[in-house]
Amino acid sequence: MPPKNVAILMFDDVEVLDFAGPFEVFSVTAELNSESNKDSRPFAVSTVAQHPGAVNARNGLSVNPDCTISNCPPPDILIVPGGKGTRKLIDNSAVINWIKDCSQTAELVLSVCTGSLLLAKAGLLEGLAATTHHRALDLLRELAPNTTIIENQRFVDNGKIITSGGIAAGIDMSLHVVGKLLGTAQAEKTAEHMEYKMGKW
Repeated sequence: MPPKNVAILMFDDVEVLDFAGPFEVFSVTAELNSESNKDSRPFAVSTVAQHPGAVNARNGLSVNPDCTISNCPPPDILIVPGGKGTRKLIDNSAVINWIKDCSQTAELVLSVCTGSLLLAKAGLLEGLAATTHHRALDLLRELAPNTTIIENQRFVDNGKIITSGGIAAGIDMSLHVVGKLLGTAQAEKTAEHMEYKMGKW
C-alpha cells in the first residue's frame, strides 16, 4: 500500500506545537515502520502553505513548507493547526476553499486548537461535535452555531472530522488517529519512542 499523504497547513503565526506535534507523531510512526519493513511506510508527511517561501510561526520560528496549496499532492489526512494566524485566515477565501475541497476526498480532516475555526468557516462542522482551545470556545460557538461545542476534552472524533483542544492536545489526537488506522499497539510504540505519556486514545 502506498503511504497516506499527510498534509499540514502552515501560515504566519501558526502555533509551533500545533503543527510540530502531529508532524512528529506521523513521522515517527512512519520511521518506526520502515525500520522493521523498508516497504512499509504508512505516512508521507508534508507541510503546505498558500504561497511559496518561509512561514513565520509563533515567536519568530521560520519554517519552509514543502509545497503550496496549488501543487500539494491530494491529502489523505489533512491537518489544520491553530494559532493567532487563524484569525486572518478565516477571511481568506483561497485557503478556506482549499480546506473545503480537500475535505471532499480526504480520508480524515483534523484540526488542532483554533484550527477548528477554519473548519467551521469551511462548513465542515455542521451538525457535528467539536472542541478547540479553551480560550476560543465562544468564538467557535459564533462561527459554528449548529455545532455541539465540547469543553474539557482532549479531542472529539466524529469519524472523518476530528478536532482537538489547544496545542499539546494535537499530539493526543494524532496518536489516536495512528491507533485508529494502524492499531493501538502501533500508537503505543510511537508514544513510547517519543517518551510521551497520555491517557486512553
